[in-house]
Amino acid sequence: MSQPNTREVEHDITVAAPAKEVYRLIAEVENWPQVFPPTIFVDHVERGERSERIRIWATAKGEAKNWTSRRELDPEALRITFRQEVPSQPVAAMGGAWWFEAVSETETTVRLFHDYRAVDDDPEHLAWIDEAVDRNSRSELDALKRIVETAAQTAELTFEFTDTVQIDGMAKDVYDFINDAHLWSERLPHVATVQLTEETPGLQTLEMDTWARDGSTHRTRSYRVTFPHQRIAYKQVTLPALMNVHTGIWTFTENDEGVAASSQHTVVLNPDNIPRILGPDAGVEEARNYVRNALSTNSRATLDHARAHAERNR
Repeated sequence: MSQPNTREVEHDITVAAPAKEVYRLIAEVENWPQVFPPTIFVDHVERGERSERIRIWATAKGEAKNWTSRRELDPEALRITFRQEVPSQPVAAMGGAWWFEAVSETETTVRLFHDYRAVDDDPEHLAWIDEAVDRNSRSELDALKRIVETAAQTAELTFEFTDTVQIDGMAKDVYDFINDAHLWSERLPHVATVQLTEETPGLQTLEMDTWARDGSTHRTRSYRVTFPHQRIAYKQVTLPALMNVHTGIWTFTENDEGVAASSQHTVVLNPDNIPRILGPDAGVEEARNYVRNALSTNSRATLDHARAHAERNR
């Protein structure tokens, strides 16, 4: 039974894929930043066989939010229920469910249910939530359909890699260098301009212009989630032309020699722009090499400067 003033809505879409495959994509939340445009980062707080608590950072109507949810997974019935434990303003309560109904062996109807209330039952707050839920639900279902139905092509376009530098210093000093991105235009030669905002502690918005080898600059915008002295996860939302998705994690792991600082990237290429950027004869392999070299060059330069900073502070 829903409470008075609780809104209940449903969104659905039909996907050309077996129900179990679609269920698995939603069950594996660690993939959500690569699948769903609004999702910045997902972290497991607790994890059991059928029950888990997750913390989600995502955008809603262009605003970055975070909340903790409990999920119950039922792989036999192909259903997942969720309930926010700590909603984010202006949400007072939020929950729902994913249902995966097999239309045939190769087709699935996905139903996404939400129920929610606004803080103080404020009509303006409720209207904001209505629009955010509708926009994100449609975005998520469209992205789910696109990813599932182009799985083979997406797999070819997706790759990840990690650069690691050993530093004779402390994790805190290396972390601080990466966290203090507002200083990067002074500290990093490949950064032309930078703007960092952090209205919610631990949730940052980073905009910067980066120099390319030909002397041009390109602007990127990212959301970053910080875990002091351990890691910083991010998702670019304004991307260079060759990428559809770019997420990453900076990690800082202390060891006997100091700290291993790593920059991990996950990329989904944009195949439509390959001929325009790299020429008519270029393909996915050339684009993969180009993007990896560009990202790795900047990551290693940042890590090298972080190493110099941390080793000076020993």
